[in-house]
Amino acid sequence: MTKFSVYGGAGCITNPDATGTDPSGNYKSGNMLVTKTFGQKEDYDNNWYTFGPFNPSEGEYSQKFGGYIFKVICEGIKGDDGNLYRYFLSTNSEKNVAVEGGNAFTFEYTFRLHKDAFQTSHIYPYIDDKVISVEQRNFDWDSDGFIKICSVATLGDEVALSGDNNWSNSVYKIRDQERGKSLDIQFTKNDKILVNNNNVVFSIRNQYGELLPFYVVPIGGVPKYQGNISATPIKKK
Repeated sequence: MTKFSVYGGAGCITNPDATGTDPSGNYKSGNMLVTKTFGQKEDYDNNWYTFGPFNPSEGEYSQKFGGYIFKVICEGIKGDDGNLYRYFLSTNSEKNVAVEGGNAFTFEYTFRLHKDAFQTSHIYPYIDDKVISVEQRNFDWDSDGFIKICSVATLGDEVALSGDNNWSNSVYKIRDQERGKSLDIQFTKNDKILVNNNNVVFSIRNQYGELLPFYVVPIGGVPKYQGNISATPIKKK
């Protein structure tokens, strides 16, 4: 049984408890606009359910995030099935039509890796001009391949990986050319040993301990490496 609730109004995002990784304090801040609980009925298995419509002014305006913010809280009320779900911000209640200029973000992802070892998952945290370094934390990676930080300045720096049911963390120092752009955190599975249904938790903080949001549409676009790549030809004997 899973409950979805949409919040807006004052305090929706500006309350400090709304930007943490744990459901504690007043994380349900703001005004609840709508809520619905889904049980064992199969009506919405592999189907969409629409909340809204909402007027942008029903959200909370945030200068920091550059627009009106709505908050969706998903709560596991009962059961242990590991329910998976997707979100889409749409202008149409019958089909997925992207909202022009719209975006979505979270401060921590819990997600299931692809079964296909040749599929790579991506997360895009934005790096502003105040960030000097970031600390990544990942949980329950199960030694399932590798995680790399890619950017305009690096083709891929590997991070410390967690094992089964434990946390791991490491620090990455930000280069000047990475500020004002997004990082591309890449999650690539082990192609030698298949790990099925691997659920992973990931978050990233700046040097002040503040969580960085992950955007669905990366700010500034997907970062492309802008360094120089050189190759030395091998002489045949």
